[in-house]
Amino acid sequence: MLEMTGGFGAWEPGRGLVLARAAAGEAEILTLAVAPAARRQGLGARLMASALAGAAARGAAAMFLEVAAGNAAARALYAGLGFAEVGRRRRYYADGADALVLRRDIVANTVDGDAAGRV
Repeated sequence: MLEMTGGFGAWEPGRGLVLARAAAGEAEILTLAVAPAARRQGLGARLMASALAGAAARGAAAMFLEVAAGNAAARALYAGLGFAEVGRRRRYYADGADALVLRRDIVANTVDGDAAGRV
């Protein structure tokens, strides 16, 4: 787990990283990136599990993130981790694409990283 002023995250050098922040009982994924050669190996899910655990440790009860509406791979990852759409930001990205706002509850008394709504 990385620690930084106002945020936290995890990384695997040359493979991927996740950056997040937590405040007032909520957490937000700022960015999740997985190198093309490291995709489809479970790294994104492991990084997200680490971010969820970090959010729970900071007292967050929910995690939010934004994802491009057309990013099917990322949307499938987040759905598998228990995130659900709660909003849409029209023309959010520079190319005019919409962003979907996703949310997931965090239950702090587990640390197994499963997709059933626990951390």
